[in-house]
Amino acid sequence: MNLFIADAYAQAADPAAQQGGGLVSIMMLVVMFVAFYFLLIRPQAKRAKEHKAMISALAKGDEVVAAGGVLGRVIELSDQYATVEIAEGVQIKVQRQAIQTVLPKGTLKSA
Repeated sequence: MNLFIADAYAQAADPAAQQGGGLVSIMMLVVMFVAFYFLLIRPQAKRAKEHKAMISALAKGDEVVAAGGVLGRVIELSDQYATVEIAEGVQIKVQRQAIQTVLPKGTLKSA
C-alpha cells in the first residue's frame, strides 16, 4: 500500500512560528479592511452625500433627469415628491430621490 500513499509524520510544533502566524493574520485583516474602506465604502458615502445635497438644492425650473432616463423640468416641489413636466402639458410626479441629475439650463431645448 505504501506504493501509492506516502506516510505522513507529525512535525514538532514550533511555538515561535505559531505566534508570528497569528500576528500576520491579524495584520492582513486590518490591511484588507483599510483597503475596502478606501476603495469601496468611502467613495460610496461621498456619492450619497453629493446626491443628498443635490436633492435638497432642487428648485422650480431646474432641468433634471429622473430614474429611467426621463428628462423634464421641475414644476412643483414638496417634501417627498417633485412634479416634473416632460412635455408641454404632460406632468409626472416622482419621488425626489428618483431624480438622478440636475442638467444645465437650456439642455432640454437641444434634446
